[in-house]
Order: sequence, then structure tokens, then C-alpha cells
Amino acid sequence: MTKGINQRKTEHIRLCLTGNVEGVDKSTGLEGIHFIHNALPEINFDSISMETSFLGKQLKAPFLVSSMTGGSELATEINQNLALAAEERGWVMAIGSTRAFLESDQHKESFLIRRQAPTVPLIVNIGAVQFNYGYGAEECQRIIDKTDADSIVLHLNSMQEIVQDEGDVNFENLLPKIEEVCKTLEVPVGVKEVGFGIDGEVAGKLYNAGIAYIDVAGAGGTSWSQVEKLRSRNKLKKAAAEAFNNWGLPTKDCLVSVRNKLPDAPLVASGGMSTGVDAAKAITIGADIIGFARHLLKAATESPEAVHETMEQIELELQMTMFGIGVKNLEELKNTKRVNIMGTSLMDEM
Repeated sequence: MTKGINQRKTEHIRLCLTGNVEGVDKSTGLEGIHFIHNALPEINFDSISMETSFLGKQLKAPFLVSSMTGGSELATEINQNLALAAEERGWVMAIGSTRAFLESDQHKESFLIRRQAPTVPLIVNIGAVQFNYGYGAEECQRIIDKTDADSIVLHLNSMQEIVQDEGDVNFENLLPKIEEVCKTLEVPVGVKEVGFGIDGEVAGKLYNAGIAYIDVAGAGGTSWSQVEKLRSRNKLKKAAAEAFNNWGLPTKDCLVSVRNKLPDAPLVASGGMSTGVDAAKAITIGADIIGFARHLLKAATESPEAVHETMEQIELELQMTMFGIGVKNLEELKNTKRVNIMGTSLMDEM
């Protein structure tokens, strides 16, 4: 079983690096948001602060390395490079699914990255569907203890599982099991999608069940139905997956929906994020933290320095956006009126 998981993780990485894995005619929706330039910003660029906090720790910037991989030789190199850069830049670091680590210590170094990232928030990850396949709070606690993680995030990936040749497809009665895990564990439990999005209705149920934060992981970036289509050996599933090449809720729509439903819940925006300008747009419509995944992946196969450089560029882009509209911290960015959303300017209300 573990050998199969490890091989699958390697295939996932290679396809995300080389394959056409984005949804067809599907975007994040953030292209419909435009900032209104401020020719007289009245602030010092060098004094702009992007600091925030998450999971009880201070961050230099509101960014997260989204869960990507673990459990293979290639994943070890990637996660260690990501962790080293995350520690230096002050980003949250999330690891890919830890199921393989629960079953075997093979490639354990891909999960044991606290040494590379000793001070930043560290998040481990497991599929919520595994609660219908023998896993529960005890297994979650084991992985938290083994990795010294600050939090665990449960991923919801129903549309990936039904296309995956080895998929686990029983998603029945998961909510009460998620609630039990939240009650039992002492660390915050988050939830995330994998690129198909979470809307306000689902987010409300999860938050009421005890989930501490929600990562909408909307459509507009990597489509995991397309990733699984490319690696599938099942002719029928491969053909059926083609019909879902534009499935999912755009990241922008997810953010608006969840924030309207849950005004105060910690909210992570991921799914198709590629620039600091994307991050700024997401923050103006409700995001607290911005997650990047595939945009960091290629650099992570090269070196921690390459990841560091990519992160630094994203940070600079956010800082430049803030300067361009004249806001000096993230709270002012969240409340700015200098933004035009789908033709409606918030400045009209000023």
C-alpha cells in the first residue's frame, strides 16, 4: 500500500511540473478585481508592513506554502527546500498528505521538516475521507506528535478521489467524524479543498463543527481531476474526467461566499494564486492568509535559494500594490475603497 502511495505522489509532482493540469476555461475570478491607482499615496514605501499572525505565531507576511507533497525521495527534496525558505521569509509551511507516514517510516524526512522550519507555523495534512477508512483522532494526534506540527488540516478532495484509479470514494457521514476530531485534538484543525472550492454553506457547517480555519482552495489553478486523468490507466475514468475539466468554484467566488457566511472566521485563499497582486485582491475580499502551491513547485525542485527568490518577488508585488493604492498595513488593505470589483467601485460609496 505504502509503495503505491509513494509512487502516486511522485507521479503527481511530475505531472504538475510538466503536464497540462489546469482547468479548461476556468480562472480564479480575481482578474475581475482592479485597484484604483493613488497618485498621491502619502506613505513611505519602506514603512509598509505586511506583518500578521496565524496559529498564534507572528508572520512577516500573510503567506502560506500550501500542502503539496510528501512520502517520496523527490518530495523530501521539495519539502526541505520549501521549509528552509519558509523559515527565512516567515511564511506558514504546510506539508502534503501524511497518510504514507502513518503507514511507514520510508521517506520520513519528507515529513520531518521542523528542523528546517523551527519557528514558523507548521501544518500537517490528511484526507478527511480517511475517517471512513479506519483513521481518526488517534492517527491525527500521532502525526502531530511525530512532526511537532502546530495544526492539522483535513483536505476534502471528492472530485479527485472519484477520478483516481485508487480513489477512496465513501464520503458519507464525514461531518460528525470531523467534529469528533476537532473536539479531541488540542491543536487547531483546519480544512481545505484541493482546487474545486468551498462555498459559504459548506464552510458554515464545518465551522460549526469546530474547524478553526478554512482554506477555500478554489478553482483557477491546478485541477486534480485533470492530474488524475493524465495518470489514470482506466479508459472509462479517463474519458469521464474530460467532462469535468472546468469543474469547481472560482477562488474569488469562494472567498466572497465564505466571508459573507462567516465574517470572523480565519480564511485562507488558495487556488491559482501566482502573484502578490493576486494576494492583495484576495485580501480585499476577505482572505487573511494567501496560499501558494504550484507557483513554488519548480523552484522547490532546484534549491531553497530559488524558492526564497520566488517568495521575495511575491512579497515585493504585494508591497508594491499596497503602495500603489496608499495603504500601509494589511488592515488598511482589507478596508480599502480603492478597488473596483466587476465594474463596481467601492470608491462610489466614499
